[in-house]
Amino acid sequence: MKKLLKNAQIVNEGSIIKADLLIEGQRISKIAPFISDAAAQVIDLEGKFLLPGIVDDQVHFREPGLTHKGRIYTEARAAVAGGITSFMEMPNTVPQALSQELLEDKYLIGAKDSLANYSFFMGASNENLEEVLKTDSKRVAGVKIFMGSSTGNMLVDDKEVLNSIFSKCKMLIAVHCEDEQTIRTNSAKMKAEYGEDLPIRFHPVIRNDEACYKSSSMAIELAKKHDTRLHILHISTAKETALFRNDIPLKEKKITAEACIHHLWFDERSYDEKGTLIKWNPAVKSLKDKEAIWSALLDDRIDIIATDHAPHTLEEKQNTYFKAPSGGPLVQHALVAMLEFYHQGKVSLEWIVTKMCHAPADCFQLKDRGFIREGFFADLVVVDPNKPWTVTKQNILYQCAWSPFEGTVFKSSVSKTFVNGNLVYNQGVFDETTRGMRLEFDRS
Repeated sequence: MKKLLKNAQIVNEGSIIKADLLIEGQRISKIAPFISDAAAQVIDLEGKFLLPGIVDDQVHFREPGLTHKGRIYTEARAAVAGGITSFMEMPNTVPQALSQELLEDKYLIGAKDSLANYSFFMGASNENLEEVLKTDSKRVAGVKIFMGSSTGNMLVDDKEVLNSIFSKCKMLIAVHCEDEQTIRTNSAKMKAEYGEDLPIRFHPVIRNDEACYKSSSMAIELAKKHDTRLHILHISTAKETALFRNDIPLKEKKITAEACIHHLWFDERSYDEKGTLIKWNPAVKSLKDKEAIWSALLDDRIDIIATDHAPHTLEEKQNTYFKAPSGGPLVQHALVAMLEFYHQGKVSLEWIVTKMCHAPADCFQLKDRGFIREGFFADLVVVDPNKPWTVTKQNILYQCAWSPFEGTVFKSSVSKTFVNGNLVYNQGVFDETTRGMRLEFDRS
């Protein structure tokens, strides 16, 4: 059935316009000041904002193999409740997505279980270059390299292998950048002094700006040497922001960067209250680092805002420092968290849409998504800017059942989420009769 969204304040491509929008099937068929269609279901959006669906280019949904933490079904469900209509998921599952066969196994799970649109990164290791080079750039988000110790045996630290991947891979390479040796040296020093009871506030001392910068600068040097399309994930330091350009449009950049919600919201002062719940890799660092990341986002040196959603059980997170895993759940609360900065006057709605919708679509060359345009897929989010709510155990949708935002009062709510024209989330109620689609990429 056709759906007619009336009286929408459409936030898109740098402006807010009052208009109606008609959905036919999976796509937007018409946008105009006034639309009348007797055959359409009418949905009145008076007083609400209509945004393109959020595109999250970095999540860990834990399936296969780590399903006690989360599943594609549960985390995609939480994502659409948070306004995320498309996600790109990382390869460090069990087994790791290091072959084309294992990669396709994840796509089969997505097709069966995901309420949101999905793509999965191909993983790189020190031994699988041949498999990496088989990756279809039109149907896979990119290749993921872990140049840090977050991922155990997925660490790629062989310089010859790195040179080969950067020189031979013709699609986007996304990189986690932390220098392994720096982290090991710092860890050994701290463990010798404090043992297992190392206070969490030392996490950014172990995973410091030197570890991040050394790895990020090496990745950029390799990318420049081989003219590689490089995307650096979750920038966490002031020092790294100087590595990126803002003097050319995003579509012309060969090297791009991303910031994550937790590095924009928390800083080292937050460890006293949140403890290991905000233990991430790279670490949440100083107020100075947080402010520098904001500055780089605002002047377009950093291009995208994502989540790095990475759930663990509460029991796992409440361990001592060295035993507590890094990562936390964010997809349900990412958009409303960014809307708090809009309410504070720090950023505009148009800017949020640029960084969370348009920029990921442009950066990854997503086909027909990330914008509200006639002919594009109807991935849409309705936001009520004046409906405050408090994050509680009762309304957290992650399988892990906790959030670093628990107790936070958000001023805005996600009211409705459309995925490919289907109203999959409507004021707390899910329609699970349809599934999301495999993302496609408009690459030559």
